[in-house]
Amino acid sequence: EYTHHAGDEDSRNSSRTIALREVKRLLLEELGTYLESQTEVINFQLTKDQITTLTAGIVSTEIIEDKWDGKAYWLKAKITANPQDVIKSIDSLRKDRVKVKELEELRKKSEELLKENERLNKELKVAKGEKKLDTAQAYKQNIDNLNATEWFEKGYKLDIYGNYTDAVKAYSKAIELNPQDADAYLNRGVAYCKLGNYQQGIKDYNKTIEIDSHAIRTAAYSNRGVAYDDLGNSQQAIKDYNRAIELDPQFAGAYLNRGSAYCKLGNYQQAIQDCNKAIELNPQYADAYSNRGSAYYNLGNYQQAIKDYGKAVELNPHIVAAYYGRGLTYKKVGNYQQAINDYSKVIELNPQDSDSYLNRGVAYAVLDNYQLAIKDYNKVIELDSRIRTLAMTYSNRGSAYSNLGNSQQAIKDYSKAIELNPQYARAYYGRGTVYGEFGNYQLAIKDFNKAIELNPQDASAYYNRGTTYYKNGNYKQAINNFKSAARLGHEEAQENLRSNNIEW
Repeated sequence: EYTHHAGDEDSRNSSRTIALREVKRLLLEELGTYLESQTEVINFQLTKDQITTLTAGIVSTEIIEDKWDGKAYWLKAKITANPQDVIKSIDSLRKDRVKVKELEELRKKSEELLKENERLNKELKVAKGEKKLDTAQAYKQNIDNLNATEWFEKGYKLDIYGNYTDAVKAYSKAIELNPQDADAYLNRGVAYCKLGNYQQGIKDYNKTIEIDSHAIRTAAYSNRGVAYDDLGNSQQAIKDYNRAIELDPQFAGAYLNRGSAYCKLGNYQQAIQDCNKAIELNPQYADAYSNRGSAYYNLGNYQQAIKDYGKAVELNPHIVAAYYGRGLTYKKVGNYQQAINDYSKVIELNPQDSDSYLNRGVAYAVLDNYQLAIKDYNKVIELDSRIRTLAMTYSNRGSAYSNLGNSQQAIKDYSKAIELNPQYARAYYGRGTVYGEFGNYQLAIKDFNKAIELNPQDASAYYNRGTTYYKNGNYKQAINNFKSAARLGHEEAQENLRSNNIEW
């Protein structure tokens, strides 16, 4: 409970604002005292002030009852929190240097505004004339700033729980009340970018840089870099990351992000150097290990990639990118069962990840588990709307049905893939193979012709077209196709020609 005794310039709204800020402070201190005694929090080695600061970004205060009689505003409020959930959130937040700094600044700002409110209230009691008018105006602005802090906190919590649309609205209200609130612009920019509105995000980052002098400005440069990166402008992104690092050489996140941009530009060695620096600054930085794993993967150093992805998931068992990257790497080195395990973990963490269903389906198919492959391909078709992905999925499902002996369904799927992407050579090749298997040689040859037109380096298409001509009694065309396949490195074609003393 808290009672605010109103001053001459106080209204119900201003009294409520002050009472709510004060009761929140009391509640958070009480919760912090409780959490401080918990074993997990003790292991984090956080001070009580740090615990209270981080908790403020997680829990919400609920007003139970309030009263206003024109002179005093009385407020009763509560926080309901599951300690284990709060501890998990504290663990996640404490590893995010930028978020910790934001919450520390928010708490400091709130305390300063309350102290300033107290000072102005005392001044109002003795001020007269023009001085009283000026002080009253300053008091009103201070109340607006306190309200802005309240809206910012709402936006912050909505952001954490993924409600970016409402977070934007809350941050906008904070900005309306305090147009100089750099934190609100920065966080609204983040929320806009999470909604895919990168241009509006960049505008907010620009405003943050204009208003703020250092700490928040550094994060704005880094975040603006991410927005440019997501828009495909990696060169501009790197310039912003460079500026962030110039302002704060200890900012591990900026090195991480710059490394990602270098990866997109194909400069994997530089990406590794930046990830190394991020890890040096923060040895527990799971994302840095994951990104470095990606760079090693692209350089063909698969063992080191697997090692880095493994370290990332050890540090953060919920890091989807590392499981997915390790799955790709295991698939690349032929360890399909381990790949399936990693894709399954991604799907457990994010059941809407169609790429993982697609890749897991491919791995199942390689292991001849066609029923499970088809089940995964079905899920991709249900979840994904990308034309190229759907064409690939239908083609892959066609292959699985073909291997199960269901030729009619296979042809339907290959035809659907071709309808979606008429330039997809593998679908023509697959459909041609099925046509050839049940004796429709004319349609088979027509599909192989199209596959070769689209991909003249496909040795298997030449070989299968040769086989089809052979079955159809056109031996001259068969030999010509076998020769083309042999020249492209098709071992079976080479062996057949060699056994018949035919040069290619």
